[in-house]
Amino acid sequence: MENTYTEGLFRFIESSPTAFHAVDKMREMLESQGYNRLLEGGKWNLKKGGRYYVSRNGSSLIAFRIPETGFCGFQIMASHSDSPCLKIKANPELTAEGAYVKLNVEKYGGMLCGTWFDRPLSAAGRLMVRDKDKTAMKLVNIDRDLLLIPSLAIHMNREANNGYKYNVQKDMLPLYGSCTDGTEMRFMELAAHEAGVEEENILGSDLYVYNRMPGSIWGAGGEFISIGRLDDLECVYASLRGFLNAAEGDSIPLHCVYDNEEVGSSTRQGAASTFLADTLFRICEAQGMNGEDYRRALAASMMVSADNAHAVHPNYPDKSCPSNRPVINQGIVIKFSGNHRYTSDAVSAALFRRICEMAEVPVQEFTNRSDMAGGSTLGNISSTQAAVKCVDIGLPQLAMHSSWETAGVKDLEYLIRAAEVFYESSIEESGFEEYQVFVGKNERKI
Repeated sequence: MENTYTEGLFRFIESSPTAFHAVDKMREMLESQGYNRLLEGGKWNLKKGGRYYVSRNGSSLIAFRIPETGFCGFQIMASHSDSPCLKIKANPELTAEGAYVKLNVEKYGGMLCGTWFDRPLSAAGRLMVRDKDKTAMKLVNIDRDLLLIPSLAIHMNREANNGYKYNVQKDMLPLYGSCTDGTEMRFMELAAHEAGVEEENILGSDLYVYNRMPGSIWGAGGEFISIGRLDDLECVYASLRGFLNAAEGDSIPLHCVYDNEEVGSSTRQGAASTFLADTLFRICEAQGMNGEDYRRALAASMMVSADNAHAVHPNYPDKSCPSNRPVINQGIVIKFSGNHRYTSDAVSAALFRRICEMAEVPVQEFTNRSDMAGGSTLGNISSTQAAVKCVDIGLPQLAMHSSWETAGVKDLEYLIRAAEVFYESSIEESGFEEYQVFVGKNERKI
C-alpha cells in the first residue's frame, strides 16, 4: 500500500505544477467519486447524502458531504496548494548579448534560490482569455523541458562556495532561447499555442516556473521520496485520499485547500479570507439552521491544519530543538509554539493523539529552537474567521522550500490513515474541558 500511495502522490504532484492545476486535479478526482460543483454566486440546494465542492479563484477548494441524518459539527482538514517558485512577469522576454532570450521573473514565497539552478524547468499557470462574450480561464502547462537557470562557472567566481547572496533580477532569470535568427516563438505566443487560444485574446495571466524533475523513491531500503512541491501538496493529497476513503460519521467532513499560504494568506482565496466561514455558514443555512445552531456546530468542530514540518537534519542537527526532533518515517508531527504561531495546545493535541491512536499511527512533536523564529501556518490565520479547536500538524521533511524536497514513504500512509479516522470522527464536549472522540455513526445530532 505504501508504494501505491507514493505513486499516487507522484502522479498528483506531477500533474499539479501550479495551484490552479492542483485544484483542477482535485476537481477531477472528486467528480469521479460523485461530487458536484457549487458556485459561490449560485444558490446552494444541498441534499442529505449529497457530495459537493466549491472553488475560489481556481486555486482554493473546499469539498464536503452532507450526512443522511443530522450532524454534530464539522471535521476540517486544511492544507495549501501553493509552493515557493518564480513568477513570470508581464512582457517577459529580455535579450542578452544579442544572442540569448531570458524571461523576467520575481520570487513567489520564501524559496531556496540555489536549488533552482542547472535543472530542467518549464512554465505553467492560467490564462484569462476572451471567449466570445465571456472571459474564461484556460490552464496552460508547457509540458517539456523549456527553461534552465545556468550557474556561473567556478572559474568566474572563485568565492562561490563561500556563500553567495542571490539577486533575483540578475542571477535567476531563466534562459528561454536564442535570438540568432528571430524565428523562435515569443513566450506568450507559445503559452497561447499550448492553451489552444489566440495570443490576441489573452486578457491576463498568472504563469510560474516549475521544476520538471519526476518523483523518486530512493535510499538503502527505498524509504525516502523526493520531488518538488512536497510542501504542501503531500498534505493536500493525503487529506484528499483520507477524505475519499472515510465512511460517514456524525460530523460533516471538509477537505479544505487554501492558496497563497507562502505569501501570507491575506488574499480572497487565502486562509485569512472568509472562504471557509462562508462555506460553513451556507451549509448550515441550507439545512435550515439558525445562527445559534451554526455557533453550536462550530463549538463541536475541529480543524487539523496540515502543513509539512521540519525533520531533524542529518548534517545540521544543531538547528533543531534539543528535545523535540522529528525524524522521517517515524510518524505525524504535532507542531507547538509558545507564542501561538501554531495553534496546537493541550486540548487540540490530546484530541488529535486520540485520533492517531485509533488509526494506529505514531506521533512526534516539533518546536523551534528557542532562539530561532519559526513560520506561521494555516491554523492560526484561519481561526480568525472560524474559531474552532485546531491542531497544527505536518509530515517531517528535509529541504523545505527547495525546488526538490525530501520526505518519507511511511509517513504519507500514516497521514492518510489518520485523515480517514479524523473525517469519520466527531467530538463532544461532555463537561467542562472534558471531551469524547467518537468514530462512526451515533445518536448525537444538532
